[in-house]
Amino acid sequence: MDTKFSDLGLSPQLLKAIEAMGFEQPSPIQAKTIPAILGGQNIVGLSQTGSGKTAAFGLPLLESLKLENKCVQALVLCPTRELAVQVCEELQRLGSVLENFYATSVYGGAPIDRQIRFLKKGVHLVVGTPGRIIDHLKRKTLKLGVVELCVLDEADRMLDMGFKDDMETILDALPNDTQKLFFSATMNKNVRGLIKAFSPDAQTYQIEKRTLTVESIEQMYYEVRNRSKIEVLTRLLDMEVEPKGIIFCNTKQMVEEVCEVLALRGYIVDRIHGDITQINRERVIKRFREGKVELLVATDVAARGLDIDAVGIVFNYDLPYDPEDYVHRIGRTGRAGNHGKSVTFVFGKDIHRLELIERYIKQPIQRMKIPSQEEVEGKLADSVLLKVRDLLETKKFDNYEHMFDRLLETGNSAGEITSALLHMLKNQDSRERETITEDSEPFSSRPLKQRRKESEGGRSSRKRKSRFKRFGQSRQSYRTKDAEKSGGRHDGYHESTSKSKRKRSKLRKDKGKPRRAKGKKFEA
Repeated sequence: MDTKFSDLGLSPQLLKAIEAMGFEQPSPIQAKTIPAILGGQNIVGLSQTGSGKTAAFGLPLLESLKLENKCVQALVLCPTRELAVQVCEELQRLGSVLENFYATSVYGGAPIDRQIRFLKKGVHLVVGTPGRIIDHLKRKTLKLGVVELCVLDEADRMLDMGFKDDMETILDALPNDTQKLFFSATMNKNVRGLIKAFSPDAQTYQIEKRTLTVESIEQMYYEVRNRSKIEVLTRLLDMEVEPKGIIFCNTKQMVEEVCEVLALRGYIVDRIHGDITQINRERVIKRFREGKVELLVATDVAARGLDIDAVGIVFNYDLPYDPEDYVHRIGRTGRAGNHGKSVTFVFGKDIHRLELIERYIKQPIQRMKIPSQEEVEGKLADSVLLKVRDLLETKKFDNYEHMFDRLLETGNSAGEITSALLHMLKNQDSRERETITEDSEPFSSRPLKQRRKESEGGRSSRKRKSRFKRFGQSRQSYRTKDAEKSGGRHDGYHESTSKSKRKRSKLRKDKGKPRRAKGKKFEA
């Protein structure tokens, strides 16, 4: 029997908010953790990215607030500024039905005086990064004396970013009876130690999945050299109907280079990384969310801080060093049950790291063939025909028959005029193409590791065979020739081989020993 939100013990007000947001039934992590949190348990919630962890802790958090008491009663810690803003906005939408509910987000890179003004007015919920929370505690602009519930969202990521001391300081400042919730897609040993130190009685709720990634995400990889990545990227983008996606790079410099080249090729693209100011970051993310930017190039700073609908594809332009980063990167697509696509570029030694990722996510990643220039052009031509056909079906276009008649009067046929117009329309979307080395290489769908084993096995067998020919068959031919010279006898051959064997054995016995003069004895 399917669980409903009404079965989880939530108030009618929050049920209305859930219905207004379009949620029909709780996800597995929500169905397991919401009753436990409402019961006052300290919990550890482990579930894959995009499974609804924010609502899993947000709904019971809102249920526990005493709105008449205008002080900080709940605290949510996030690893990045983007995630803090995103979580705060999500909780404000869920709590929009609650009267006099106030929440704010605090994070570095933004004016602290504005945050102080919000805190002085009085808020029930604070969502922030550990560093800025510590700043407010030192300034005594944030008081945690009556906090009843604390959430650590993406706790493993916060430890990886060096927030361990800050997290321990914040947890020490909380009252002893504060309810503590730990949520993440992955959980490492350091987080286990933190939980054991501050919440030893926490119950773990893990959603067992065959894979760590969402099943609705189609994962694939292409073997492509670094110098060919841009060309392959643009080909794949042109093969997509609506290429709204995120391109992840490992360095800020690579983000800038990729963004610049894509802009020169006519794509509407922008970028975010650590050197971009917070104001510009928020502006870029807002434009991307509104659809004014179709492609976003980013470092891993955005991997866990973006929750944007309709991200159809994610590119790993550079393969991440950590398998956990791969999980969180591709988790930006395929959210809330929607279909998504993940594309990874590898070459050479990258294949070994890709194998580690496959073992980590317990799922194979399929190798795909790089589309040729002809295939891309054919796809663009098909898209032009679809656009024209859809426009004809809707009948929403101006009448230009008088101009068509003028073209007919010039002696051109209707087919020639149509071809010329379609040619112009196609050229508007066409981009400069390059011929790359990968175009002439044979393709095999088998994994690179398997192909290497087969090629190494073939080479080794050929080498063994050649050695056998060189030392076995040639020796046999020498024996045959010697036998023919000696009238069919092999005495000379056996004599020569026995002498050489005795000589080699003698050399081996004397090897490493001092030479002594023959016929002389040493006296004591």
